[in-house]
Amino acid sequence: MNDTSEQKSDQASTRKPGNVWAELGPTLVFVLIYNILLRFPEGDGLLTKDTALYWATGALILMTIGVIIQKLISKERIPPFLILSSVLIGTFGTIGIVLQSKTFLFIKPTIINLLFAGVIFGGLAVGRNVWKMFFDGAFQLPDFAWRTLAIRWGLYFIALAIWNIVLWQFFSEETWANWRLGNMAIGFVFALANVPYTLKHMISSEDKDEPA
Repeated sequence: MNDTSEQKSDQASTRKPGNVWAELGPTLVFVLIYNILLRFPEGDGLLTKDTALYWATGALILMTIGVIIQKLISKERIPPFLILSSVLIGTFGTIGIVLQSKTFLFIKPTIINLLFAGVIFGGLAVGRNVWKMFFDGAFQLPDFAWRTLAIRWGLYFIALAIWNIVLWQFFSEETWANWRLGNMAIGFVFALANVPYTLKHMISSEDKDEPA
């Protein structure tokens, strides 16, 4: 039993760096490409300031596909959230680029985050905690703790969805695009804020093996 728990812990620890770069890498490329194209002059043409968001989105799509391919090649487990977000990024991103409509690009993060929240709260409504299903291999927690974490993250995704609309409607395109890094920082801080609660309720291998 202890060997199994240690194997799960080892697998979780090896997945963490990959999971971080799966989100960090494409986002960094998006911001980098966008800011490089902002230095180009305005006007017609493929490489202009006006097309910066389209090129950055195209790079984001390619990088996201690259992350999935890399995981398939290395035979790593692909998180369901990554699959869902990749499909939405590819769909709305491609539509926005083909139609040359930035509205599809602006609304994409809101839809993705609302879907994440819907999956979490929808699962809880039917008695299935998807948050526990996704991370049960990394942590051993009692059901009430998993439920609390699921609710917290569901509300977090809803807050991000609303915040994206605020950025889109009341701030410049440049602010909206570069705030992707801000969202990642917020997500990192939010995850750290939940660490004490997780550690407090974590079930050790010894506790799990003890008879009731």
